[in-house]
Amino acid sequence: MSKIAMTTPLVEMDGDEMTRILWKMIKDELVCPYVDLKTEYYDLGLENRNATNDLVTKESAEATLKYGVAVKCATITPNAARVEEYNLKEMWKSPNGTIRAILDGTVFRTPIVVKGINPCVSNWEKPITLARHAYGDVYKNTEMKIDGPGKAELVFTAADGTETRSLIHEFKGAGVLQGMHNTIDSITSFAYACFNFALDTKQDLWFATKDTISKKYDHTFKDIFAEIYEAEYKEKFEEAGISYFYTLIDDAVARVMKEKGGFIWACKNYDGDVMSDMVSSAFGSLSMMTSVLVSPKGVFEYEAAHGTIQRHYYRYLKGEEAKSNPVASIFAWSGALRKRGELDNIPELAAFGDRLEKAVIDTIESGIMTADLSRMCTLENVTTVNTLDFFKAIKERI
Repeated sequence: MSKIAMTTPLVEMDGDEMTRILWKMIKDELVCPYVDLKTEYYDLGLENRNATNDLVTKESAEATLKYGVAVKCATITPNAARVEEYNLKEMWKSPNGTIRAILDGTVFRTPIVVKGINPCVSNWEKPITLARHAYGDVYKNTEMKIDGPGKAELVFTAADGTETRSLIHEFKGAGVLQGMHNTIDSITSFAYACFNFALDTKQDLWFATKDTISKKYDHTFKDIFAEIYEAEYKEKFEEAGISYFYTLIDDAVARVMKEKGGFIWACKNYDGDVMSDMVSSAFGSLSMMTSVLVSPKGVFEYEAAHGTIQRHYYRYLKGEEAKSNPVASIFAWSGALRKRGELDNIPELAAFGDRLEKAVIDTIESGIMTADLSRMCTLENVTTVNTLDFFKAIKERI
């Protein structure tokens, strides 16, 4: 069988630990036998990010702006323990945060639903897509430890030198400070991305913040969404038979438990991070959730929504066979290949992305799956397999 040709390369961002092992297996077993793969490769493994002073992360994002589609492996965001473990020069920032700041846009995360893996929330019948704002807030914060009494202020110095000050707190003793920001341009892009994605997928759109407490920061998000919806999308939503509404984040958390699914839930950066993990876990597994960054610059970055599977990696280093669930990473590749095919007008490549995803779902629904899924599966005659055997079963169906 001749391989499917590509014209424009994907930007490939390699990662860390067990997902790095899975990454190579996916390419070797499920992609390269069928596609004449072209990628511009960037090693975002923690050792290389440290060696390049994290320049490689910025270069990968800039390449994504150039080529339009990227596929990213899970990466480590180091804490103090990781600094010691990897002998890092410093505690490097989240690579996802760096990439998202350069690309802007919104991360859409959707559970992969298969027969036999029933959501923990019994009334959830359809996937719930989390739309996560991909810029700013705590992910671009500035932090400070306070050793003793003193006054903390929020200070803005305008271009003409004018200062605006607001008291944060009068410290009587030691404490901590955190400063966050966002931009009107980024919030506006977030709103447009959510409204357009809702129209494209014909799904209702929720948006939730905490404007009752954050009367300026969160309220700005609420106002921008409302203004854009009323001016540009209300009639379009009505024609499409879908709806948009705003509610408080705590109300949204309570309401989502009683819904049937099939809608988009838009959240600020941190809320989207946490809620997407909750939704993916409730639908079955963190390894069963797609994630794509959609940028207003017209670029797309596909990745798995989970981390580097650290525990499995340590076992793998001791000689144990790979048993991790690779589905979300496979769907990152299938999504990127499909989008590359769509943008380059290569229908065979786009169709291969669809075919690969169907082969994965058919394999699981036939009863062949990794241990994390078999423990919760309601199908009869389930066969638990390691990662390599799971790939072999998928290949039989491709």
